[in-house]
Amino acid sequence: MQQIYEKDALIPPSACDYDGLLSYPGTFALFMDLATEHALHLGVGFAAMRERDCFWLTVKTKIVFHDRPALSEAVRLATWPEKPGPLRFNRSYELRRSEELLISGRTEWAVLNTAAGTLVPSADIMPAGLTYERGSAIGESYARVPDRFAETDAFAEYTVRSADIDIGGHMNNAAYPRALFAAFSSGELKARNIRCVDLLFRAPCFEGDLLTLYKKESEGILDLRMARAEETVLLARLAE
Repeated sequence: MQQIYEKDALIPPSACDYDGLLSYPGTFALFMDLATEHALHLGVGFAAMRERDCFWLTVKTKIVFHDRPALSEAVRLATWPEKPGPLRFNRSYELRRSEELLISGRTEWAVLNTAAGTLVPSADIMPAGLTYERGSAIGESYARVPDRFAETDAFAEYTVRSADIDIGGHMNNAAYPRALFAAFSSGELKARNIRCVDLLFRAPCFEGDLLTLYKKESEGILDLRMARAEETVLLARLAE
């Protein structure tokens, strides 16, 4: 059983931005789709997990950008699960142009038993015989974003729409970065040399939820909070 799943691909126009480059939210979606494909090969895809009353939950994601490929550019994608802890799983990602590393990523997951409302031990999820020979694609730890934002830090609002909802009935993981980056103009994003993006998921969102976005900036760091009334649903850090 293969730990590493690899495939060749062309960067789709649907994932590109105003400059014709793979967008920041498009990268999150690309890696999520890649993980889903590999999960099917490992026997832990959505249908197999649903039969066991289980559901994958994204806890944290970090993506490091060295360079971003262009529309229709040929790239090599790779993903692999890291050796899991008792209740948490990490998965790594890489996107390369030939041998050149363009983007690396890492996501922390947990598995929820939807009937019991409890987390499932990793020993009960990952297939027997899977070896973990390759470590993390990212040496940096996940960012710690303080949940300390004042009302004066609010700068945008977003209403969760039907197009944001996934098969689990809540806001899709890839919809959060779309909403987050859409709060900035193309000019604002062009002015930033974003090297790393961290997303820290705190609570699920549902259709019709009104989300308020807050921001705090220091030198080279933009911390963001997405909240439903007083409840934090997402914390993020954009680092240059």
